[in-house]
Amino acid sequence: MALHRRRVLRAAAATTLASVAGCTSAVFGDGDDESRTYGLDVERISASPVEHALYEPSDDELFGDPARTALDAVLPEGRHTTHGYRPVSADLYVEHGGTYYQTESVVTGRERMERTLVRAEPIDREAASDDAIPVDSLERPAARVVKILHSNAQTGGEGGSAELLRGDAYVLRRPAERESALAAGEFDGRVVTMKAGGPWLYRIRTTRTEIVETAYTLVAVAVADSRAAFREVVFGSRIDAELDPADLSSEVRETLETAVGRGGYEETTPLSKSYDALLDRLGLGGVDEFANGRLLWYDGELYRYALYVDDAES
Repeated sequence: MALHRRRVLRAAAATTLASVAGCTSAVFGDGDDESRTYGLDVERISASPVEHALYEPSDDELFGDPARTALDAVLPEGRHTTHGYRPVSADLYVEHGGTYYQTESVVTGRERMERTLVRAEPIDREAASDDAIPVDSLERPAARVVKILHSNAQTGGEGGSAELLRGDAYVLRRPAERESALAAGEFDGRVVTMKAGGPWLYRIRTTRTEIVETAYTLVAVAVADSRAAFREVVFGSRIDAELDPADLSSEVRETLETAVGRGGYEETTPLSKSYDALLDRLGLGGVDEFANGRLLWYDGELYRYALYVDDAES
């Protein structure tokens, strides 16, 4: 089911806020008598709950390599410390030698160390030479840094990458960043353009200085010693709704299976009794704006679901 434009924008904002356990926003008050559309999106996940819950690092050198290094160090009973960044998120599930673990990351101190800081100074096109470097021609670590600095400049520091910055400077912390041409100073003083012929040009400045970095230590805690036991852990911690067709009324079951078959379902208030009951069974009763990042186990299949509430279109 296609999302309305407002729902797409709200989904983007919700994704930023969502955690692995899901995100809910409930807003109550004026406007309750307005007509609203409740859109339920349902997407089948082609993996078992256990497979879906387990984390595997990607092949990407920027994020995957440090994650793999960290997990190799902590499994089964080790520790791994990084400074200024976490290579692996907390509360991820991983498997090693038939035992299942959950990652935990804790702050274990601070340390002063040398880091390369990157700044991007906006310049007018008239002040730029003809050899401005297109950002998409840069290697990924450098291109990502420039795009983050561009976003920070355009949002006035209100973007979502504040923790990566120190003031207006990006701090090169990850191994691939520290080994990049950007860290080597090869782009110091050069002009980068976000789009050929476009309005956004920046002069790159790199400096190396000592800063105080937070130390993050990763450990892994065993949570299950068999796949069957781990499945129970997953259902207890990751599955938001577990429904059996036999436990649903025919009307509620038909509404859910319509949503599953179409990839979504929506009604405008007043909602039907079956839809209202289904939202309650999915843990969505009382949601008045959005709820996403949820997981459903239904009739032997795993689904991702979300609810978006919009003022009805006139």
